[in-house]
Amino acid sequence: MQTSEPKESRHRDPGVRNDRPTHAISRRELLARMAMAGMAAPLYRWRGLLSAAETEERAASVDAGVFSAEDQALLNEFSRAICLFFWEQAGEKTGMVKDRAFAWGRDTRTVSSIAATGFGLSALTIADARGWRESEAVRGRVRDTLRFLWEKLPNQHGFFFHFIDMNTGARSFHCEVSSIDTSLLLCGVLTCGEYFEDKEIRHLAQAIYERVDWTWMLNGGKTLSMGWLPESGFLKARWDVYCELMMIYLLGLGSPTHPLPAECWDAWKRPIFHYEGLTYVGSNAPLFVHQYSQAWFDFRGKRDRYANYFTNSILATQAHKRFCIGLRKKFPDYSEQLWGITSSDSAHGYVAWGGPPAMGPIDGSVVPAAAGGSLAFLPRECALVLRTMRERYGKKAWHRYGLVDAFNPLTGWYNADVLGIDQGIIALMAENARTGFLWKTFMKNAAARRGMERAGFHPE
Repeated sequence: MQTSEPKESRHRDPGVRNDRPTHAISRRELLARMAMAGMAAPLYRWRGLLSAAETEERAASVDAGVFSAEDQALLNEFSRAICLFFWEQAGEKTGMVKDRAFAWGRDTRTVSSIAATGFGLSALTIADARGWRESEAVRGRVRDTLRFLWEKLPNQHGFFFHFIDMNTGARSFHCEVSSIDTSLLLCGVLTCGEYFEDKEIRHLAQAIYERVDWTWMLNGGKTLSMGWLPESGFLKARWDVYCELMMIYLLGLGSPTHPLPAECWDAWKRPIFHYEGLTYVGSNAPLFVHQYSQAWFDFRGKRDRYANYFTNSILATQAHKRFCIGLRKKFPDYSEQLWGITSSDSAHGYVAWGGPPAMGPIDGSVVPAAAGGSLAFLPRECALVLRTMRERYGKKAWHRYGLVDAFNPLTGWYNADVLGIDQGIIALMAENARTGFLWKTFMKNAAARRGMERAGFHPE
């Protein structure tokens, strides 16, 4: 493992403000483009192309010992480094986690994202369960975080601003009150509420969740708005096409205080994509849209009247792997051992890239969160990619908090930063792929189960 600290000048992109999340605008625009792109796509009742035996094998992977001892050690190394990021790069009094930080630590930026905080709260349960941090210290951090969320962090009908100062909670960059980022935070909050046998943690977790007025975010429609601005009101873009939106609707459907109408689940579109014989529900968006909801909600062996979404994410990940390998004539670094592109930093700033179909300025870069966040779907294949990244490129790509957010073996570009949401999805899905821990913990929550029941999920 490389322990020396690289010089900042070799990693910082010229012209990019290093104290500002470069994806603050890009991500919102990406979501809007996704929504528009999916409006003309057909809606089908879909069952996927995996056989029943294959589906059962994938769903049971967490109990089947699919990882070798070598892979287990590798995933331990990844997860432990990522959990260290969530411990060190958070406000000592608030628990708010930085949106991004230098991969080697010693970062002085103070911008936090509530989504990164949600991933961080979940990562703390992993660190505690695996004995990587002292339990009372972890519980203390979680209590402080939930107290801050409940008592001090500004909110609008229970929803929080996307980016805030990690020490004060003040709004950053005139950002929006975000429905998706609040949902990512709530998933972490509820995970802690179920994991820790602590009356205050459980009370605060449920109170923070029950304060959210999901019907307000509908803004008179049948689908949820992506957010709200104090200066101009609700954003025009809505969560109306398949993506990471499932968690938002399931949390809203399960609310005991401000529940969404059941018909909201049927109001968003589910476009069908075809690629090299694979058929799946998708959208013109990077791979992360198939990962985020499934970090917490357990869709294995279940379906609504449209799809088995766990199987769907397997198929989408297989399609993405084939897509990347199909680019190897142009980008010879892509192979069975090295593939994966999803929204991330690039040599020219934050970009939304991926496929199929191809999107963004693909240049041979690889993004660890693409394979890392899909470990539960293609465990052996994704573990092989992470091993290749660690062993072949670790001298430049691996630092205190694990692999950098993205790098390009062809040009020699290695990002300086890690991003909270990208590190988070790796740690959570690594744990789900190995033990099902996050699924088992989160799904103990009555509201999570109620949301899936109201959406019409049943055993397949």
